[in-house]
Amino acid sequence: MTVDPVDPDFEELLRVLYQGHHFDFSGYKRTTLVRRVRRRMDLLGIDDFADYADYLEVHAGEFGILFSTILINVTTFFRDLPAWEYLQGEVIPRIIEGKGAEDPIRVWSAGCSSGEEAYTLAIVLAEALGADALRDRVKIYATDVDEDALERARHGLYSAKEAGSVPQELLPRYFEPRNGHWMFRNDLRRSVIFGRHDLVQDAPISRLDLLVSRNTLMYLTVESQAHILARLHYALNDTGFLFLGKAEMLLAHAGLFTPVELKHRIFNKVPTVGARERLLILAQGASGDGARRHDQVARLREHAADAAPLAQIVVDMDRTLVQVNQTARATFALGVRDVGRRLQDLELSSLPAELRSWIDEAHQRQQPVILRSIERVLADGGMQYLDVHVTSLADDDGAALGTSVTFADVTSHRRLQTEVAHAKQELETAYEEQQSTHEELETMNEELQSTVEELETTNEELQSANEELETMNEELQSTNSELQSINGELRDRTDELDTTSIFMDSVLASVHVGVVVLDAEMRVRIWNGMSEELWGLRAAEVLGEDFLGLDVGLPVDELRGPIRDCISGTDGHHSTALECVNRRGRHIRCRVTCSPLLGKGRSRQGAILLVESLPPMG
Repeated sequence: MTVDPVDPDFEELLRVLYQGHHFDFSGYKRTTLVRRVRRRMDLLGIDDFADYADYLEVHAGEFGILFSTILINVTTFFRDLPAWEYLQGEVIPRIIEGKGAEDPIRVWSAGCSSGEEAYTLAIVLAEALGADALRDRVKIYATDVDEDALERARHGLYSAKEAGSVPQELLPRYFEPRNGHWMFRNDLRRSVIFGRHDLVQDAPISRLDLLVSRNTLMYLTVESQAHILARLHYALNDTGFLFLGKAEMLLAHAGLFTPVELKHRIFNKVPTVGARERLLILAQGASGDGARRHDQVARLREHAADAAPLAQIVVDMDRTLVQVNQTARATFALGVRDVGRRLQDLELSSLPAELRSWIDEAHQRQQPVILRSIERVLADGGMQYLDVHVTSLADDDGAALGTSVTFADVTSHRRLQTEVAHAKQELETAYEEQQSTHEELETMNEELQSTVEELETTNEELQSANEELETMNEELQSTNSELQSINGELRDRTDELDTTSIFMDSVLASVHVGVVVLDAEMRVRIWNGMSEELWGLRAAEVLGEDFLGLDVGLPVDELRGPIRDCISGTDGHHSTALECVNRRGRHIRCRVTCSPLLGKGRSRQGAILLVESLPPMG
């Protein structure tokens, strides 16, 4: 593995994050990390990584914001629904068939974020087993590195928008309404166990039937992905299933998993009993007598001596330091007293690389793991570069004994490489700048020629446009004359209408009978002054109102039939005498004459009512 040189200030920022907050971003893709950290720095107006490291030291709350920026927790219930439907219809039944009626079912949601994925698993399993069996048999371990997201997941409370991705028939079955939100059922919530877990650093949960890790690995380096997939392989039962995200593949790890449904990223574990499994068995169960232990250590030292030409340490299967040569003691400040200590208790376990993970990989692959140009910060602040060789040691019969780790100082070679690379880069940059300048000059010349041609074309277009504008101006003048003529005609018609309106108003005002004109829907269209005098309602109060709904002294219900006959055409005229009450509350007799209102073509469009006050009967 070759580690590309990176900005020392950025590496120092990662060390600040690790030392101050105990989170190791070393396994994440550098380009992704730098881009997301830069995004946060741009929002704060900070240009240098060193300045941002100082900012983090001063502002305690900034780490949480940066953490969320880097991880970008994106999740929903039943995300990528066809994949979940396949899991529910094909995979879950296979898991249940392989179990006894009372056997437990263990599931792990790795990178669960705010909990939607874990609760989706609970719903799917409850649909297959029933709620009672879910509570009794199923454990869903939901983990993430983001404590804030885990805290929200533990509450199980989601907005209506967030819960909208749950199928409508399942929502009321597994959630309870709570102040405009939806909360996952508390009795089923106990089957989901939330906790913090770092896939890169922490030991995996074991004996799993189903492991769900969707779109978590894609943010990590290829090396970290390989390391984590080896751990996930160990975590699963031999018949277990792995469910990855849509953006993740396993092309480089066909030896660990085989596709069940590649379209939906569902895989089976490939059962193996390889070096890594043998190492775990030895680490957990080795307990021979003293002579056997002494003989094993002797053979271990013999093989380690053959495999360590430079600074070398040797650890046994329990990760206990059993040998360290002189160069290693000088390089890493180790002494004889350190022999017999666990590797995890030594500073060497994490510097210059995470040795424990690479030891696992060497035993799993059964071949040396080589890490090139690993950076190590010295006590005086200087930088040392080491090539690290991790070699699995086995006895003559193939039984694993332990691990040899050797370190080669390649600092001088690395510096020379860097200087040569910088010189080469400067030469290439100078040549590219010269080529770029030449190309820019040629491009500018072509652009000038093109501009001249465009200006000539534009001039011709402007002349043509000017001619078109002159033509349009003539047409507009002609159109304006026509509009003026039409406007004069409209004014004449308006004057005629005004005259007619004044004439009609005068006629209606001079008539000493009440005149009411109704349209076809019996709404009032005309209400003359005599009608106002008789019934006490102004024209503005009744125009547009239903005549039969007016509350006046005129018994309008008795006129419903005659008015309808006039409008429908069954009768021509109708006259009747009615007992009424005028606007002063006096009882009077009136004659009401109903005639049809004729329109164009003598069609009936309403009715005309003439209301005449009669003298009282003798």
